[in-house]
Amino acid sequence: MTTLDRRPRVASTKDPRVARKAALGSFVGTAIEWYDFFIYGTAAALVLGPLFFPSNSDVASTLAAFATLAVGFIARPIGGIVMGHFGDKIGRKSMLVVSLLLMGFATVAIGLLPSYATIGVAAPILLVTLRFIQGLGVGGEWGGAVLVATENAPEGKRGLYGAAPQLGVPAGVLAANLVFLVLAFTLDDAAFGSWGWRVPFLFSAVLVAVAMWIRLSLEESPDFKAVKNSDREARLPLAEVLSNHWRTVLLAGGTFIATNGIAYAYMVYILRYGDAVLGFHRTTMLFLLIASCPFWMAGMAFSAHKSDQYGRRFVYIRASIALVVIAGLFFPLINTGSVPVMAFAMIAMGFILGCCAGPQSALFSELFPAHIRYSGASLGYQVGAILGGGLAPITATWLYAQFNTSAAISVYFVFLAAVSLTSILLLRSPHDARLSAEKEA
Repeated sequence: MTTLDRRPRVASTKDPRVARKAALGSFVGTAIEWYDFFIYGTAAALVLGPLFFPSNSDVASTLAAFATLAVGFIARPIGGIVMGHFGDKIGRKSMLVVSLLLMGFATVAIGLLPSYATIGVAAPILLVTLRFIQGLGVGGEWGGAVLVATENAPEGKRGLYGAAPQLGVPAGVLAANLVFLVLAFTLDDAAFGSWGWRVPFLFSAVLVAVAMWIRLSLEESPDFKAVKNSDREARLPLAEVLSNHWRTVLLAGGTFIATNGIAYAYMVYILRYGDAVLGFHRTTMLFLLIASCPFWMAGMAFSAHKSDQYGRRFVYIRASIALVVIAGLFFPLINTGSVPVMAFAMIAMGFILGCCAGPQSALFSELFPAHIRYSGASLGYQVGAILGGGLAPITATWLYAQFNTSAAISVYFVFLAAVSLTSILLLRSPHDARLSAEKEA
């Protein structure tokens, strides 16, 4: 029997009410945190460049704004490491509260921040600092939300329940873009650029208060309680992860590079591309993105459920192959300029990205033992995030500026998808191994 086979199963609660409450708390909190994170990306694509990084070149201003987007991703591994450490030692719930407070503070502060024209160079410096704080908050969010959902899930349903925090991502995108769409319809360009863009950031204060109320009522998971009761707590969880599970961390991060990188270009860069290259008003691109979000969520729920039946790796490989295909077709379809064809491209991309993301929560949580699980899952996730999502919008912008064709971006997308496919092919899944053993028995 291999070491992989000897790994104990994840404990689960017998009370379905606790499991549902944990899943709801993970979904709502994650949706609000990602709403905060994504409104920055949308604002960066639409207005932040000229307001905080004035330049004679629109491309230079946009690149500077997207560079601050990447700062948040640089901060994410730091947030994941710090909160992963305390999440393994103190508890999942406390770190979820801390991450929400950090994100809420930074987001509201951005909404109040004076522009370059008002306070000069202090404006972009403060913007970058607040974006860094956002990154710290969201860096610790995913690992805690995933573990609260999966560690409380009923046996045999960790994939489905683990999809709850994953569903919070497109829900956050949907909410963020709906707010911007309403503003785009009700305000002219001058009003939107002057003060309208601040409204989504300030509205975050209300959403954070709601999420905080829900999160404070959550309980610690049975797995974490078992670690505390058995005195198996790691003195330095990160050190143990890097010493004994570094290969797993790298491969897990590799599986996430395409899901995150292509998703961010699809969510953020496409708004700028549709406006600057194809000549569509921002409301058209926002509408297309909003229309694709339900299909993104459907893909997550579908693949998460199927991963409980057939295995995480089994589902992930097939979704990754589909992602390689749509990665190459996405921009040729968008470039047709036909709104129905563009809508098909957005919906297809959203659904396939969802299918890739669906099994991730359960897969990542099952790769590490409970006493270092927050640190291990967070680190793997954030490695993929910084190599994928943080660089994607700025890379796409630079590639188009250099080659004056979206074909260069398509090659970049296919490369990211191929990296993730290779990573999942090399990564072993305890859940798949267990399902195979049960079938053979």
